[in-house]
Amino acid sequence: MKTERIKRLNNLESLIDYRFEDIHLLNRALTHSSYSNEMRDPHVSDNERLEFLGDSVIALGISALLISQFPALQEGDLSKLRASVVNEHSLAEVASLLALGTYLLLGKGEEASGGRKKASILADSFEAVIGAVFLDGGYEKTFPLIKKIFEPLVARGTGESYHRDFKSMLQELCQKEYDTIPRYEHIGKRGPDHDTLFEVRISIGDKIGAEGTGRNKKMAEQDAARKALDKLIDKAE
Repeated sequence: MKTERIKRLNNLESLIDYRFEDIHLLNRALTHSSYSNEMRDPHVSDNERLEFLGDSVIALGISALLISQFPALQEGDLSKLRASVVNEHSLAEVASLLALGTYLLLGKGEEASGGRKKASILADSFEAVIGAVFLDGGYEKTFPLIKKIFEPLVARGTGESYHRDFKSMLQELCQKEYDTIPRYEHIGKRGPDHDTLFEVRISIGDKIGAEGTGRNKKMAEQDAARKALDKLIDKAE
């Protein structure tokens, strides 16, 4: 590996606050298949195996974070929350913050088509970097990195974006399976002024319905969407 490339990778190490014992692992994590295919060199490996590993390591790390921070949440809610935190959009967002695209080795065709800014490539490359850290330093060194990067996304995921996620997942499923969208109806509220619960009814054509409650209308809609989503998933199974 050329000295200039090593210096570039050292800059990225500083950004992620991790120093590799084997810098070649980081280089491989940033090598897209389009580049390795063009090089036609058996010694140049792409990042797909590291991406596969990193995907699992991130899922494990986020699961550990959620279990620790939300001891009352059940498995189904934990899974949905994890999905709202770890997805192509969020991974690409993290990769962009690290300017990961500028470190990628891309083939000429992928370079010309704007590969450095493609969400899918950025997300995959970030997963590969995490996979490389795991191989280089083990889970003990990888988890602090995952925690540092994803704690703000976990916090954001438990806010309004998390509530929107249940509704968006439900809407996507309804459009796909029933060619319709959910309809929300605010049916009332109960309790004293200082402890009011809002009530929402959701209907999906004449197929299924559910009711939810919450401290405000948005939370009630989220609760109803979650319950309707659970019913649809149970029905599909």
